[in-house]
Amino acid sequence: MRTTETHEAGLIARVLAGEKELFHELIRPYERMVYLTLFSIVKNEAEAGDGAQQTVISAYRHLASFRGDAKFSTWLATIAINEGRKRLRKAKGAAEESLKEQAASHEGDFTPAPLTDWREIPLEALERKELREALRVAVAELPGIYRQVFALRDLEELSVEETAQALGINPGAVKVRLHRARIMLQKRLVPFLKTTAPARRGFFRRAP
Repeated sequence: MRTTETHEAGLIARVLAGEKELFHELIRPYERMVYLTLFSIVKNEAEAGDGAQQTVISAYRHLASFRGDAKFSTWLATIAINEGRKRLRKAKGAAEESLKEQAASHEGDFTPAPLTDWREIPLEALERKELREALRVAVAELPGIYRQVFALRDLEELSVEETAQALGINPGAVKVRLHRARIMLQKRLVPFLKTTAPARRGFFRRAP
C-alpha cells in the first residue's frame, strides 16, 4: 500500500474510533475534486457547492462502509457523482440526458487539426485570456457524459480504471468518451490558435 493510502487508512481508522475532527484532514485534499465533479454534472456553481457539502456529509456518515477495495478518492468521487446525478434529476428530469449524444452525432465529418490532446496547446497560447475563457466555456458546454469523464481524467487526473469505477462504466467507454471530449474541445479551440503546428507536450497538466 502506498504512503498516501496508508496515511488515509490510518486516519479513517482513527475517525471511526472517535477522533471525528480528523475527518477534515482526510477530506481536505479532495475538496477541489468533489466540487469539480459536482460542477461537471450540474453546471451551476451554487448547486455544485451545496452538492459538495452534501457529498462530504454522506462520506462521513458512510465512512464505515469504505472497505479499501478502491482508492478513497475513487470512493469519494462515486458519492459526488451520485449526488450530482440526483440533483440533476430533480432539477431537470431527463431533459439533459436526451441531448447528451447530439454533439457527438456531428463529429464524424470533422477532421481535427494536429492537436490530439488539449494539453498539447503551447503554454504561451494558454496564457492568453481569451483562450483560457474559451476553454472554460467549451468544457462547461460539453454534453454531460463527456464532461464527467473529462473532469475526472484530465482535470483531476484519475486513472482510466478509477474513472471507470467512479462512473460505473467500463474502461473502454472512458477512453472513447475522453477522446470525443477532447475532439469537441479541440474543435472549439482551434480558431483561437495562431498556428496548427504540433505543439510541445507537458506544459499544462490542468485546465486553468
